Amino acid sequence: MLKYAEAPDVKMLVDEIIDRLDLFHVVPQFVYCYRSTGSKSILTIARIHGLGRIWQEALRKPTAYIIEVISERYDKLSKEEKEKTMIHELLHIPKKFSGGFRPHKGYIDRKLIERLHKVLLEKRLS
Repeated sequence: MLKYAEAPDVKMLVDEIIDRLDLFHVVPQFVYCYRSTGSKSILTIARIHGLGRIWQEALRKPTAYIIEVISERYDKLSKEEKEKTMIHELLHIPKKFSGGFRPHKGYIDRKLIERLHKVLLEKRLS
């Protein structure tokens, strides 16, 4: 059975990445972070969920995203791999912060993640 719990450690990392990488289109107070346990997923480390337009309208809620980390895999990663994983998930958020998603093709690849991770590390030193 899947269980969910807030993940304050992930939220701190996500907020830092948003700030240091100047991801101005991402609204930190509307990005929530959760840790799940009990997933049957074999390869998934983390995933992002959006509150789509119809849900926003029906619930009268603003756009929001949830980053879910799969505890069984995410928690075993090195600090560097956790950072890259969160960069990857944040890249799925479109510039309009609309509740939708950016696909991998044309937007997200290993080279971009590595480049942004390098920027993150450099900004920590400055």
